Amino acid sequence: MAEKIIDEALQGQSLVLDKTLGNNRKLYIESYGCAMNFSDSEIVASILAKEGFDTTQELEEADLVLVNTCSIREKAELTVRKRLQKFNAIKKTRPHLKVGVLGCMAERLKSKFLEEEKIVDMVVGPDAYKDLPNLIQEIDQGRDAVNVILSKEETYGDISPVRLNTNGVSAFVSITRGCDNMCTFCVVPFTRGRERSREPHSILQEIQDLSDKNFKEITLLGQNVDSYLWYGGGLKKEFVNATEMQKATAVNFSSLLEMVAKAFPKMRIRFSTSNPQDMTLDVIKTMAKFDNICNHIHLPVQSGSNRILKEMNRLHTIEEYLTLIENIRKIIPDCAISQDMIAGFPTETEEDHQATLEVLRKVKYDFGYMYAYSERPGTMAGRKLEDDVPEATKKRRLAEIIAVQRESGHFRTKQHVGKIEEVLIEGHSKKSDADWMGRNSQNAVVVFPKGSYTVGDFVQVEIIDCTSATLLGRPVLRTPKGEL
Repeated sequence: MAEKIIDEALQGQSLVLDKTLGNNRKLYIESYGCAMNFSDSEIVASILAKEGFDTTQELEEADLVLVNTCSIREKAELTVRKRLQKFNAIKKTRPHLKVGVLGCMAERLKSKFLEEEKIVDMVVGPDAYKDLPNLIQEIDQGRDAVNVILSKEETYGDISPVRLNTNGVSAFVSITRGCDNMCTFCVVPFTRGRERSREPHSILQEIQDLSDKNFKEITLLGQNVDSYLWYGGGLKKEFVNATEMQKATAVNFSSLLEMVAKAFPKMRIRFSTSNPQDMTLDVIKTMAKFDNICNHIHLPVQSGSNRILKEMNRLHTIEEYLTLIENIRKIIPDCAISQDMIAGFPTETEEDHQATLEVLRKVKYDFGYMYAYSERPGTMAGRKLEDDVPEATKKRRLAEIIAVQRESGHFRTKQHVGKIEEVLIEGHSKKSDADWMGRNSQNAVVVFPKGSYTVGDFVQVEIIDCTSATLLGRPVLRTPKGEL
């Protein structure tokens, strides 16, 4: 299961507008990595739609190819490089085609792409998308173009994203950008900059637009949503210098979550990603207060060893993490919890690894994202720590982590059997045209017979069986939410 998740996360997806905008140039976008990259691609499509670009999913139609990239692991970068080589080969037969790199790899490898390898025409960092019209003018005139300057303010809150490859049901809404946590293994602070939060009214406006278009679920998105803090603008670290009025009227993540839940009672609300050191009980209590906030928290732990957590600069201990899990389950007993875990971090011993397995067994996560450590140049771990765990050991430890998680996942899915749960239909089942696929509040996939229902309906489903990752059910009642 986990290996499949990893492969799917790394697999590029071409994104296409849900409607054509009547423009005369064709844009083809591929996105890799995290949800934020896919959200950013929607911002890029919106900016370029105003510059005369329709978005296409047919590569042979494209005048401009943009690859929105991920640097979090080496495998992601290798995948992107193979795609760039393909696009570069196509350019030899189609000289008018231009290729650009967006996102985290653009920020990290700008000189290599343009000066050394010469495989792209344009390099644009995550904070520079508003400069795309100027950069395209540069490449149209035969010059390379680059803008990878990190911003302290940019949130793209004034841009209405064009929904790409949409199912018309679920959408991402970005609320923060960047990260201040400086985990030693992570490139995000270097590729996406410091944390800054988006003005609440613009968030509500975007959700209202989605509601008007009959979307049924949104995910509030950020590298660290629990750090959300709006007091009138500026970086979070400057809050100490804010006026008393700004502090008194500040909106934190718990407040924002409540604002959204109250304003859109028929909209399902999810959020990702949380950081253990920043998540407060106020957030959990807000989740418990509103039925339309889904009962799922993605809470990365990365390791079960306090020694390794310290080496990672994770500012929590495993005891504090487990106390947080305990509090979540006291307040929301049926809350699903998922994890990120790294196998083979530098200096990790067998004892450290066993501590990780023990945490997995104790928490029994619903699902997780598990990886072997991949050294990222420029990070503190890359600069200061020797990557001293042999690859064979990393793979063996990762396999053991995945095996325990698979058992835990099956344990959690079996707990749903016999219950009646609300499921939002997202699309057709991959395995049968006779079945729908949707998700329950805990973010578990549910498959059930189609009957008279349609995409976007909320359906009461009795769970009658399960696999280690999927719930199987039969519909018993259509709820008022499902009425169109």
